[in-house]
Amino acid sequence: MPKIVIIGAGIVGCSLADELTERGYCDVVVLEKGPLWKPGGSTSHAPGVVFQANGSRTMAQFARQTVEKLYSIQHNGEPCFLKVGSLEIATTPERLAELHRRAGLAQSAGINARVIPPDEALKLHPLLVPDKLLGALYVPDDGIARAILADEVMGERAISRGARFVSDCEVLAIDQSEGRVTGVQTTQGSFPADIIVSCAGIWGPKIGAMVGMSKALQPLAHQLCYTAPMPELATYTTEAELPVLRHQGSDLYFKQRGQSLAVGWYGHKPLPVKAENILPGEPAGLMPSQVPFTPEHWKGAMELSAEVIPALKQAEIVESMNGLFSFTVDNFPLMGEWAGLKGFWVAEAVWVTHGCGVARAMAEWIVNGHPTLAVHECDVNRFETHQLGALHIEERGAQNFVEVYDLLHPLQPMESPRPIRTTGFYPRQQELGGFFLEAAGYERPQWYEANAGLLARYDCPPRDAWSSKFWSPIIGAEARAVREGVGLFDITTLKRIEVTGKGALEFLERMTTGNLHKKPGAITYCLLLNESGGILSDITVMRRGERDFFIGVNSNIDIHYLRQAAPDTVQVRDITAGTVGLGLFGPKAREVAQRLTPDDLGNEALGYFRLKSTYLGHVPVMLCRLSYVGELGYEIYTTADLALKLWDTLWQAGQQYGLIAAGRGAFNSMRLEKGYRSYGTDMNSEHNPHEAGLSFAVRKGGGYIGAEAFQAIDPAALSRRLVCLVLENPQQVVMGKEPVMHQGKVVGYLTSAYFGYTIGKPLAYAWVPAALSTQGTGLTIRYFDQDYPAIVGQDPQYDPQMTRLKS
Repeated sequence: MPKIVIIGAGIVGCSLADELTERGYCDVVVLEKGPLWKPGGSTSHAPGVVFQANGSRTMAQFARQTVEKLYSIQHNGEPCFLKVGSLEIATTPERLAELHRRAGLAQSAGINARVIPPDEALKLHPLLVPDKLLGALYVPDDGIARAILADEVMGERAISRGARFVSDCEVLAIDQSEGRVTGVQTTQGSFPADIIVSCAGIWGPKIGAMVGMSKALQPLAHQLCYTAPMPELATYTTEAELPVLRHQGSDLYFKQRGQSLAVGWYGHKPLPVKAENILPGEPAGLMPSQVPFTPEHWKGAMELSAEVIPALKQAEIVESMNGLFSFTVDNFPLMGEWAGLKGFWVAEAVWVTHGCGVARAMAEWIVNGHPTLAVHECDVNRFETHQLGALHIEERGAQNFVEVYDLLHPLQPMESPRPIRTTGFYPRQQELGGFFLEAAGYERPQWYEANAGLLARYDCPPRDAWSSKFWSPIIGAEARAVREGVGLFDITTLKRIEVTGKGALEFLERMTTGNLHKKPGAITYCLLLNESGGILSDITVMRRGERDFFIGVNSNIDIHYLRQAAPDTVQVRDITAGTVGLGLFGPKAREVAQRLTPDDLGNEALGYFRLKSTYLGHVPVMLCRLSYVGELGYEIYTTADLALKLWDTLWQAGQQYGLIAAGRGAFNSMRLEKGYRSYGTDMNSEHNPHEAGLSFAVRKGGGYIGAEAFQAIDPAALSRRLVCLVLENPQQVVMGKEPVMHQGKVVGYLTSAYFGYTIGKPLAYAWVPAALSTQGTGLTIRYFDQDYPAIVGQDPQYDPQMTRLKS
């Protein structure tokens, strides 16, 4: 049994100790710098308001698990969660529409949520002003976490199973040997450890620095005040009976505390603090996670509060704080084992709302090898190098604080700092009027204004106001033009690695589901599975030589996973920054490419899923016969220094064939028509290959991770499936993540969604019960407050026989 040291006894640390010891991992020591059970971190001052609705399905599940756990435990007969419900109010039509969208997101994650009219909201919260209220999102299972009481209950349970909690114990150093942790040095001596889990919250960057780890976490101060007892609350005799309340349009939230109200305010400017400057007792009377209240930043808070709760006009503020808590560069927690040091785990940037859910996932990860829930969004190894710089962390953390309650579109990119990463194609893309969004720091075109003239040839249906944000009808024209001719796509944002060395083939066959015993020049689509048969990623393995593989992966998580598993004789090298990629797709792609090389590119010489090292003009390239958009074509890779020459060479050769540059919008439309899955959107570790329609990518026999679990699955007895939904009305475009309904009940949720410009209908992929996965089954999609009819359609909708790809 491993020796586990947990750093920090806040909501995550205490819950993790509870979860680990419950699973029999009882050699656990929890080190806490402050006193138990109110040590002075963010948990100790947090208001405990829990709103489960979240745009991320995983984060919503973390919140739901937190509510379930806290509601199930008591402290000396007192509940650790007050299930008073929540209201998010709307005072403008835009906010009301957003509440309908949020209700759908919550319902798709299994959370009981609905938009209610003003009169119902007023009955639940009589202090609200009636004349400005347009509606509210009501979640009856939300409420107030009594985190300090819960910490004690969970901590004592862990102690009863053998865990040890050490208070007033500051961590000074992390011991390590041969790339593994060995122990922790503290003010109370040394503690040996096989596994260290940093649950240090706002002090996380300080702990990370001890092992050379840069954490994409920024502590910021947030203002929270409590009123004196209010006459309007005089009839309430318990701690909380009114729902917790958010007025996101004015950056405010409220909760009842007996006969007073707490007012939380995000409307002030960001107030970042460095982790190493967070010290206890400065000034006296404040816990370490609090800094002196700054009245100048509170200006406007009470006036805006009184607009929705008039009783606050006369309320007196008797307690005030600037409380510290954590933001990350992408608003997700930091979870998992850091790739830089074996045995060093992190569970930080976690708010009370998600604390117990995160702890459960971490315990499953440590004990079972992977959590039940998909956690790729939260994996601590997900970041690009540029995201780990101090300036970037502070700027993005501060901006995420500003936007915490803003009405944000799913495609809305960050505005600063940009651009960060550009490819050698960028000057040409700018000349063509590219509209750029950001992907992994790269500027990636969505469409090109230079193609506006195509609209005279291709009619594209209009969209509603929401789905037309960050969209243009030019996208549809580009997609149709590529189907008929040929297009050039920038695919550089795909992560690329080399796996080389003695034993590379055997290593990859153990790690992936593909049959890689093929001659050099073969391309194989593979999956990475966990021991339970869940999909960790999908990758494309290109065999360049006997011991030389070029692989397209999804993220840094894949790279770290393979790198950590590789034997000493196998090298896993990230070559993304030193290379670029272009997709040359469309029925005329071969004609364009053939003009530039004397090599035979005919179907017999270079068949589907084959590669060739050659030259296109003066540019050495790896020409790969595959296409993610479902057309004849090639993925073309070369070194970054030759990017502009490659673009210009193809551009010049393609003009007589009508070559256009096409953006990511057209790419998404075309790949959805072809039924190609996108990892992290369409499937993740919660799904197995049979459910996701990817069992063709799993070789017969065993020898790969997850083989035993996969072979035990009966494909005829699945409980759910990923299906293609077709909407008949061309103007009813959905965005993804909406709930799928059957006979008025939520039965599933959407993954990818886009208009299929070739087939002329909106498409969406969705997880639904297997009993509803038969072609022709009628379902509905809840889009804002509208129900759109859809049917389960053929998968894929376009070229199911693959004749165009293999022509």
